[in-house]
Amino acid sequence: MLELKKRLARILAEKSYREGNFTLASGKKSDYYFDCRQTALHPEGCWLIGQLFFDLLKDKDIHGVGGMTLGADPLVSSVAVISHEQGKPLPALIVRKQAKGHGTGQYVEGLANFTEGQTVYMLEDVVTTGGSVITAIERIEAAGLKVAGVCCVLDRQEGGREALKEKGYDLISIFTRKELVELANA
Repeated sequence: MLELKKRLARILAEKSYREGNFTLASGKKSDYYFDCRQTALHPEGCWLIGQLFFDLLKDKDIHGVGGMTLGADPLVSSVAVISHEQGKPLPALIVRKQAKGHGTGQYVEGLANFTEGQTVYMLEDVVTTGGSVITAIERIEAAGLKVAGVCCVLDRQEGGREALKEKGYDLISIFTRKELVELANA
């Protein structure tokens, strides 16, 4: 898996990592921005993310994966495809930022692939404060499912892990910023 992580780190560094002055979704200021969508929408990047997430989740007692749209859409889709190939199917859920204004009016898409009480792992591209993934967790749980934890591509190590832990959820990540920079240059 180390070779896969190195390759993903190189693609992330090339396509997703930018330095400068940025305001993050949390409102925090940062000297770097990590736009994982650029890599998650790249054919090899998507495949690598799916492989690495699946490797982190394959031994967990879960029934699927979920995440907040738009950032998690390619993440949960890649894991669903890889999990099918690997013989341990993990269906995907997408959490809307706002409830549908028509039809069922629901926040969560993909519920037909689950039964009430089943357990999922949340996927996130970047965790900074944990705010957006906590919102997604609340919506998944309100839909009748349980959340076992969160798995992200990049943990910025800026309080998100602690905020999730406080709510009772563990965070596992493919990279921290330091690991990403080291592997991208390896």
